[in-house]
Amino acid sequence: MKIAWADPEENLRSVEAMASRVAPDTDILVLPELFSTGFMQDSQVISALAEPISGATVSKIKELSRMFGFAIAGSFLCRVGDKIYNRSFFIEPSGEETFYDKRHLFSLSLEHQLFTPGIKLPPVIRFRGWNISLIVCYDLRFPVWCRNRRHSYDIMLVPANWPTSRGYAWKHLAIGRAIENQAVYVGANRGGSDDFGDYDGLSFIVNGLGSIISDEDKDSGLVYAAFDRDELVKIREKLPFGNDADDFALDCEQLFRN
Repeated sequence: MKIAWADPEENLRSVEAMASRVAPDTDILVLPELFSTGFMQDSQVISALAEPISGATVSKIKELSRMFGFAIAGSFLCRVGDKIYNRSFFIEPSGEETFYDKRHLFSLSLEHQLFTPGIKLPPVIRFRGWNISLIVCYDLRFPVWCRNRRHSYDIMLVPANWPTSRGYAWKHLAIGRAIENQAVYVGANRGGSDDFGDYDGLSFIVNGLGSIISDEDKDSGLVYAAFDRDELVKIREKLPFGNDADDFALDCEQLFRN
């Protein structure tokens, strides 16, 4: 998805057109990080564009999810009081909504100065027989944060804004996280270009063995993969590495205070 910078209305129109072309029987559509605005470092523009979860962006995503019958995930600029979050969402056709605030803010840009980091672990959502979790872009670099304790999730969705200049790392981090967590990793990167780089060709889906299983539909530009949970369970049973993992828990509020 090529993102029109600072133009939520245009980007929502693009998503609606894209959603209408999604193949029948698709369960989840994953959009890029900050799909409705693009990444930006202008605090005034960010403040003007940030919305509550009751705003136009989430409302439109709910409408599209209900209309087409698949869940939609991504992230957007979210305002809560005087704080701005890079907030990801998982919206179900029923209207059920789950949110997660990006924990790791990219310190090579001004993101860590402009946004407030999340203080909660990635959620686990039960949807159509799968356990699904959410992180955002830079979170992928931190294995402890992505840790799949006791196989709590089957699929990790990763909306991203990751430039081709660091594309090797993005691809191999996703493969590594999928292998070590024995879970499907969905890397939904933006397309096109902006002031920070080029982005095309870096969306892919990795299975629990670390193999890329996605294909791009050249007509629509959508990237697809089909997989079933029985195969994932067999991988975990044949290679029970999760049973040997060190057991620990993160106190996110304590981390935030530190």
